[in-house]
Formats: sequence, structure tokens, C-alpha cells
Amino acid sequence: MAHMVFCTKYKAEMEGLDEAPFDSDFGQKIYKNVSKKAWGEWVERQKMLLNEYRLQPWTREAQEFLVEQMNEFFFGEGGSLPKEYVAPSH
Repeated sequence: MAHMVFCTKYKAEMEGLDEAPFDSDFGQKIYKNVSKKAWGEWVERQKMLLNEYRLQPWTREAQEFLVEQMNEFFFGEGGSLPKEYVAPSH
């Protein structure tokens, strides 16, 4: 049976992740409160942030920035887009 959570992003009962994304308290918080759908949206947001800010994800500074953005995305105001960001036209 699927792991169900009350998603903080969508304010609804939805299918959760199969496992915690990180081996930490924050990873457990995400596992218990974030849906697969919201996590997929975060993965896309993270790619955009890495590209727009030209971050090297292996650096501690980039990792701290991404965790801060992830926390805001799921548990805060949603996180802001870079001011230079232009959404791709499909």
C-alpha cells in the first residue's frame, strides 16, 4: 500500500515518497509531510536554481542554499524565483 501524507504544499492527502530523501531529521520531515507530486516539482525547481545561480552542488554553500530553498518551498512561502529567471515558453 502507498505511503500517504497530508502534503504541506497541496494541503491534501496524497501519495508520499517511498523513502526519506536524506538520512536526517529534515529528510524525515519531508518524508512525513511532502507528496511525490510536490517532490517532483521541487526537483525541477532545484535544477532551475542550480542553473540560474550556476551552483556547484558538491559545495557546502550550494547545499546549504538548496536546503534553505527546499525548506521555504515546502514549509514556508514557497520560495522565490531568481529575479533574472524567465520561464521557458513551450
